[in-house]
Amino acid sequence: MSSSPDADDVRRRAGWLPDSQEDLESWLAGHRERVEAKGEQLVLHPVLAEFQDLIDTDPVVRMYLERMIAQVPQNRNYRKRHLSSVAQLLRLINEVLTIAPEFGDQAVTLPLGAILDWTMGTPAGFAAYRDPRVNAMLKKILTVWGEFLDSGDSRYVLNTSPTGWKCDAAKRAIGIEQYEHDPDDQYWGFRSWNDFFTRRFTPGARPVASPTDDKVVVSACESTPYGISTNVQRRDRFWIKSQPYSLQDMLADDESVDQFVGGTVYQAFLSATDYHRWHSPVAGTIVRAFVTEGTYYSEADSEGADAVNPTSSQSYLAHVAARAIILIQADDPVIGLTAFIPVGMSEVSSCLINAGITPGQHVAKGDELGYFQFGGSTHCLVFRPGAIAAFALEALPRPHAAAPPLVHVGSKIATAHPTP
Repeated sequence: MSSSPDADDVRRRAGWLPDSQEDLESWLAGHRERVEAKGEQLVLHPVLAEFQDLIDTDPVVRMYLERMIAQVPQNRNYRKRHLSSVAQLLRLINEVLTIAPEFGDQAVTLPLGAILDWTMGTPAGFAAYRDPRVNAMLKKILTVWGEFLDSGDSRYVLNTSPTGWKCDAAKRAIGIEQYEHDPDDQYWGFRSWNDFFTRRFTPGARPVASPTDDKVVVSACESTPYGISTNVQRRDRFWIKSQPYSLQDMLADDESVDQFVGGTVYQAFLSATDYHRWHSPVAGTIVRAFVTEGTYYSEADSEGADAVNPTSSQSYLAHVAARAIILIQADDPVIGLTAFIPVGMSEVSSCLINAGITPGQHVAKGDELGYFQFGGSTHCLVFRPGAIAAFALEALPRPHAAAPPLVHVGSKIATAHPTP
């Protein structure tokens, strides 16, 4: 696989966390001060009271959480400790459940991820975020926060303040004129934060490349290329430093695995201000479409002396994180079966497949398949061996570029081999 930026760098370059470590720590300090100012008046939400009960009654979970706070991450450049106890961690998370992400260079678009960032880089944290009991509670917490983000109360960040999504800088960053919205409405016509986050392009804003040429594969998401891997294996050690793709794990033991052994994986990640709906990369017929449960906040720790210094977690997450798997039998016989895998990262706990995407349904190239609800995200396209003749220049990963190019959804990323 081509060289890739590390996981923390991806989150910063994609706009989910501030570019500056100083800004991240400044937000954490301010968040902690807001929570501490509430004192005894702060009452834990029932979901966090349930988490507290699990910690109190399960010695292994308690050990994980206490150790991941006590330990110091070796792959983060923190100037000071922002977490001191499990009780404080729960109170910090509690405050997030009724806030929506703000805009700005210093903004933290992933507030839960910011709070947990210290722990994610510790040996105990690596273990904790793979534990099914911890993940079950994180899913419940994310569900509660998602309910707030689905409510009208979450729209308060759609305002014209410097940290509001209607300020001039935000409008330029998201290119709001490309999206369907009501400029005369206080909230642009959006019903909630999540409604705004999953906004749709206006008709014609993203034309589909070569719509009648089945040999042309298009980008399924508005995203930045991350990696291309060839000759992928049925099983491989995706948890090691180089993180090769392991098809049986990526595809959740789906019966289609044999068809992809020796094939190609293309992966790209989505940015905070961009479009978060998915579209079909090829014309074809839906074979299967399902969501598989997975981890939240888990990162790849590498083997050897630098075991707590993950060089990258993108491909690792494609094997372990919550994700959807959509199998499409392409109309082009050379492309054949193709897998699209949208992967939830960090706060993304929802990969939502559209109601009409069911077995036997034919989709045109560029048809909408589903969408991510709020949070950082990545996706993979998996092709059979011999399907792809060449990738477009725009689709080639540029890990060391200061500003790697964004590939528009519906634009050409690859061409299939000629039909014999």
